[in-house]
Amino acid sequence: MLRVTKLTDYATVVMTALAHGADSVLSASELAERAGLEATTVAKVLKPLAQAGLVEGFRGANGGYRLARPADEIGLIEIVEAMEGPLAMTECSGHTGQCDLESSCTVRANWRRINDVVVEALRAVTLAQMLVPPPDGVPGTPAKRIDLRLA
Repeated sequence: MLRVTKLTDYATVVMTALAHGADSVLSASELAERAGLEATTVAKVLKPLAQAGLVEGFRGANGGYRLARPADEIGLIEIVEAMEGPLAMTECSGHTGQCDLESSCTVRANWRRINDVVVEALRAVTLAQMLVPPPDGVPGTPAKRIDLRLA
């Protein structure tokens, strides 16, 4: 099963909470309340998000966090990679030399193509788009189909 980690999911929730606040500086406890998460979880996701340059942190009495760039300039892939590192569907999708079968593998090129499609799909979705509810506000709206042809 392909799935992002809970922390990556929570990072997306925190980022959308920041995006709702636009240029507001929100404390970690305010973010936790808005996101419906524990303050410790919010603190845990803010560190890699700040290291990746997605959020800015401010110290002091009025300190807190805000988005480093507008929400429509932040691709979902950036959040995923900030939390999990470069996306790799298989060992050889991201780096060469990770698999003993690499030199004789007949499916490696196709896994790399699939990996590229997933990366591009995540890059195409912005944080601003994550703020928009599904059509008619119905959860579980069918996903957009991505046609993929492998050689």
